[in-house]
Amino acid sequence: MALFTVNVSNITLESALPGDEPRDERLAQVEIALLSIIFITAAILNFGLLLVLWKRRKQLSRMRVFVFHLCVADLVVTFFQVCPQLMWDITDRFVGPDILCRAVKYLQVVGMFASTYMIVVMTIDRYQAICNPMVTFQKRRARWNGPVCAAWCVSLIGSLPQIFIFSRVEVAPGVYDCWAQFIKPWGPRAYVTWTTLVIFVLPILVVIVCQVRICRTVHINFHMKTQHVAEPVSKPLSSRASSVAGVSKARVKTVKMTVVIVLAYIICWTPFFTVQLWSVWDIEAPTQTATFTILMLLASLNSCANPCIYLLFSGKLPKTLVALMCEAQPDMKESIQEEATMVSSLYISLKSLSDCR
Repeated sequence: MALFTVNVSNITLESALPGDEPRDERLAQVEIALLSIIFITAAILNFGLLLVLWKRRKQLSRMRVFVFHLCVADLVVTFFQVCPQLMWDITDRFVGPDILCRAVKYLQVVGMFASTYMIVVMTIDRYQAICNPMVTFQKRRARWNGPVCAAWCVSLIGSLPQIFIFSRVEVAPGVYDCWAQFIKPWGPRAYVTWTTLVIFVLPILVVIVCQVRICRTVHINFHMKTQHVAEPVSKPLSSRASSVAGVSKARVKTVKMTVVIVLAYIICWTPFFTVQLWSVWDIEAPTQTATFTILMLLASLNSCANPCIYLLFSGKLPKTLVALMCEAQPDMKESIQEEATMVSSLYISLKSLSDCR
């Protein structure tokens, strides 16, 4: 069996340093500074947004339920991936018993799974709302959100191998660390490749397919609306058909937000998984360089980006967040019916357009 250490993240595999070899202190200081900034920023943004959404929990639209759980997933990443790694960089070695080592490694991947698959189910939900609006319109509001529950179940079950892969081992006489044990050379390769497939490649493929179909449907709908508007004035518009313009704006806004969230995820995590695959498939990969380290650290920026994206697209929520932070009472009577209106209006609009063709 060969030992491999997790030095920067929960699935970062680097050849174990012999004995108790000292680390690069300058690089460690950069890691600590970056992780501290990411941790504080992600905690404040996600806690703030989560608090606002929790205050409005009885009025949450379907889309905001997904955002709520995405915030929870990002907080899991913040406190069980970024924070432990920050403490690890400060102490140089993992400090804690074996059960804590296994629990931290398990929760680190739970956060990655949950954040990824919450984006997947959110995109699938947008696909259903845009491409199959009549089916979505006819669905009743369930007590439990099925896609959200499925995302959490996949995360909790898919992370279970971490408990058996990582453990507290003696890396030098009297020196213990939380390391993974693999059989060379296929062990680490299988682990990183499988993790990349289930957490990054497959979810991204599903999201891309859904987004392409969403964009195609929106384009067709805009084309139909343009043709309808260009018809002679002698053919009056029905009251339902006249509402298409307003609906399109809300619909495009929601689609844009989902696309930006997906792009942010791809931008943040592509370098991370790329260097991970490079490190296990190329024995000469420069795993101890600053470039590798920084690229893997920046992946956690995704937990900072998600709440920022939602606040930018949500119109009045940034003002509500500021008011809440200042202990002011936000107006709970503000309309939060954008998503419900979008779904029902899509049903009406597409039905009207089909009747007018």
